[in-house]
Amino acid sequence: MSFDQALSGLNAASRSLDVIGNNIANSGTTGMKSSRAEFSEIYASSAGSIGGTSAGLGVDVQDVAQQFSQGTLTTTGNDLDVAINGAGFFQVKQTDGTTAYTRAGDFKLDKDGNIVTNTNAQLMGYPTTPAGVRTSSSVQPLSLPTGSPIAAKETSKMSADITLDASAAVASTATPPTPLQTYGTSLTAYDPQGLEIPVGLYFTKTANNSWQVYTSVNGSDPSTSTPFTVNFKADGTLDPATPIPSLTLTSPNDPTVTFPVTLDLSKMTQVNSRFAVNALSQDGYTSGSLTGIKIENSGIITATYSNGQTQSAGQLALANFRNVQGLAPTNAGYWVQTAASGQPVTGAPGEGTFGQLQAGALEESNVDLTAELVNMMTTQRAYQANAQTIKTQDQIMSTLVNLR
Repeated sequence: MSFDQALSGLNAASRSLDVIGNNIANSGTTGMKSSRAEFSEIYASSAGSIGGTSAGLGVDVQDVAQQFSQGTLTTTGNDLDVAINGAGFFQVKQTDGTTAYTRAGDFKLDKDGNIVTNTNAQLMGYPTTPAGVRTSSSVQPLSLPTGSPIAAKETSKMSADITLDASAAVASTATPPTPLQTYGTSLTAYDPQGLEIPVGLYFTKTANNSWQVYTSVNGSDPSTSTPFTVNFKADGTLDPATPIPSLTLTSPNDPTVTFPVTLDLSKMTQVNSRFAVNALSQDGYTSGSLTGIKIENSGIITATYSNGQTQSAGQLALANFRNVQGLAPTNAGYWVQTAASGQPVTGAPGEGTFGQLQAGALEESNVDLTAELVNMMTTQRAYQANAQTIKTQDQIMSTLVNLR
């Protein structure tokens, strides 16, 4: 009698409905991957039997397999939302110290500046220099300096791109004399504590293709400084043999604190044009607080500060496995490594087979609701058919028992 076959069919259909129900329930879960029940036949084995001549014993759920197809990417505009377009998983360190992997990129900042998930697991990544150069191949928790401002940086070099007027009269022959401040400009440097130091540059023509440069620090009189000479070639470019001395800056907070600054005037020219300041720059800055975050497609986390500085705060790391089907799913949308999945391979987004990141977006669940509803109806009919088989067998048994 086929009670056992029908019972196995009921159990398999019930298990399949559980899987379908879980898929439907998580159709709106970020980064969720759908599953499917995979069935196999059951046959009895006996000595001397010839295959194919006996009826099977029913069906069994061989596996509940996860489907790691790409989910749809939806733009959110949130700075800390990030989606993986391609292969790979975000690596996170859970509160118990264990490592897990996820496709859900809806990250947050905690009170200590750590980038975390909704369960306070810390996002892992590579450390970088402020310029975004990776400094280590070992991953570590990513964090931002939200509790205190970044330290100030004293100015170490300054540059000026200036156009001097070739038709200007030599200062000693001009009538009336050309004031020293006629051709001048200024920029702001910073001492080790981030205090502003006004620096002025003033130019006086002393001969054809030759000018003297006077400097002013902290509002001092430029005429009291020791000038240096810059010479120009016939084509108006700066003579590379011209020595440009370093400037000595003094802190406005403590006159005993001085430090040298390299001055770059290599882009300065002398042409038949009005005096013009084309560009001024220096590499110092005052302290600043975090004002914004941006994640690049390469995984570089760029932080913007109130002092106008933009610095890298690390790079997101991705992990992948030779057998992703071997990962074990856990709560909160995480997977953990198993013997079947193998060891993780880590790398940066876009490297090798790793996918690219899309900032300000999230990966939706890859559940196809239409397909799941069709599967649910099909499985329901299979459940009813197996129940009908049991009913039919019961009727046959009743007929046999009632024979007289």
